[in-house]
Amino acid sequence: MRLIPTRSCVPGMKLGKCIFNEEGIILLKEHAQLSQTLINRLQQLGIDFLYIEDEATADVVIEEPISDETRIKALSEIRNHFKMIVESSGKAKFSKSQFMGKAFGNVMKMIMDDLDSRESPLIMLLNMNVLNNYLYQHSLNVCIYATMLGMAYGYGRDELATIGLGGLLHDIGKTKINPDIIKKAGPLSAEEKAEVQKHAEFGFKLLKDEPNIPLLAAHCAFQHHERLDGSGYPRGIKDNEIHEYAKWIAIVDSYDSMTTHRPHRLAMLPHQAMEVLFAGVGTLYEHKKVALFRDNVAIYPLGLTVTLSTGEKGVVVRINPAVPQRPTVRVLEEADGRKLTQLYEIDLSEKLTVFVSKVDEWGTS
Repeated sequence: MRLIPTRSCVPGMKLGKCIFNEEGIILLKEHAQLSQTLINRLQQLGIDFLYIEDEATADVVIEEPISDETRIKALSEIRNHFKMIVESSGKAKFSKSQFMGKAFGNVMKMIMDDLDSRESPLIMLLNMNVLNNYLYQHSLNVCIYATMLGMAYGYGRDELATIGLGGLLHDIGKTKINPDIIKKAGPLSAEEKAEVQKHAEFGFKLLKDEPNIPLLAAHCAFQHHERLDGSGYPRGIKDNEIHEYAKWIAIVDSYDSMTTHRPHRLAMLPHQAMEVLFAGVGTLYEHKKVALFRDNVAIYPLGLTVTLSTGEKGVVVRINPAVPQRPTVRVLEEADGRKLTQLYEIDLSEKLTVFVSKVDEWGTS
């Protein structure tokens, strides 16, 4: 299958992967045939890219990091508990569910079990086939990214459960922010930005005394917008004042935000988001943490169409975990634009003089 911009899809193409709603329920099954009306509707709903069936790449399989069962359970718990907090707004007293910590603890166990059983250790791009409520899906994505990065770093299971919970609940404070501000498509005013920034402190207050939620997970909510140079919020603390887990979550939170469709901009590709992260090394993020993230992320996702420095055009069909920045590309077109009938592959981890020079049709209109 191939990953292509939704706006480049044409009627008659068939989905290579299912499309899910914000609850993790399948809305469109794989093999569903696209019509122009459906393509337009998916664009309106914020699906910028689709996995499409393609004869030349029929053998390319995209592994999901977690099972459908785990996704549905996680999104259901996030939605139910976050909604409960929203609906309590304005009441004199909010009695949190005594089962919130236990419910999210069970979710984390399912996520860690799924991640343990994955064949590929690489962190793959999420979000390409989800019609999402940004807050719910982003929370799950950050949890998955943070847990996988923690695995790569070498944390034990208890530590992974804590940092994973920190990722899952890092934005819970946004349930206390006016939803009109959260969903606003245009630029925020200074007052609105100040209001949104309160979510870090709100999240800490919601979690710090919650049974079965580690205090360090609450600190992840509190500190995930703090930065090394003190330019972050809510307290403007620096470097060693920021907890290690919050530093990891700051990186994956930024990465997922950049690689996810937002009302005011299209999603970036991983290699573009990685460039932004590296631009912040030393001031916003620790170099060793961003470098570890880079070394464990498939910055050119499977199915992506790329142009090589030789002029040849092809699709990423395999990723070498040892050097994920140099995938194997199946060449579909020669440099002169001639389409091939006999396809061949170039392993960039072996052919070091060749590199990806362009990612086709991404983020342009």
